[in-house]
Amino acid sequence: MNILKFMKVKLFLVTMVALMVMLAGCGGPKPDVSIFIMGQNGFPAEIGSKLEDSLKSKVGEIPTVKIVTSPIFSMEKMIVELAAGGNGIFVLPEEQFNVLSKQAGFVPLDDTIQPEDYPNGVIEIAEEGKPAEKHLYGIPLADNKWMKEQGFNGKGLVAFIPQNAEKINEAKQVLKIIAQK
Repeated sequence: MNILKFMKVKLFLVTMVALMVMLAGCGGPKPDVSIFIMGQNGFPAEIGSKLEDSLKSKVGEIPTVKIVTSPIFSMEKMIVELAAGGNGIFVLPEEQFNVLSKQAGFVPLDDTIQPEDYPNGVIEIAEEGKPAEKHLYGIPLADNKWMKEQGFNGKGLVAFIPQNAEKINEAKQVLKIIAQK
């Protein structure tokens, strides 16, 4: 087998093992709302843990929440997390939110959060075969109270719910708490 073919097979096997480990998780009950956070330069796990503890105290016992962070920014990881459908809320850089908005994959939040409170999150999206509609789809986290309480500035980050979220109502309930001013 030539070296190039060997390297491709090895890369494929490593990728598959990593994907299986990622999908297997760490056991235990699955949270009602998993929140994936990845900033432009990654997102430190220790800040994610602080945010998770804080959010759990605000939300209470139900719905259950879990925050998963990525220590580095990776477009591939973001795509895998979005496609897998296991996260109820995403917190991503504003640039990625804007790019993803062109694919019409967000849940409108107008019925849960006042659009006038977050005018930068109100955007017009045209779904295939439907006229464009303007709704609140994202919550910009610059100067967000929840993040500030934990010593972090959410500047440049936007929280949203993807349409493939498993428990949309629970995700909206948690995002409403995150969006409190």
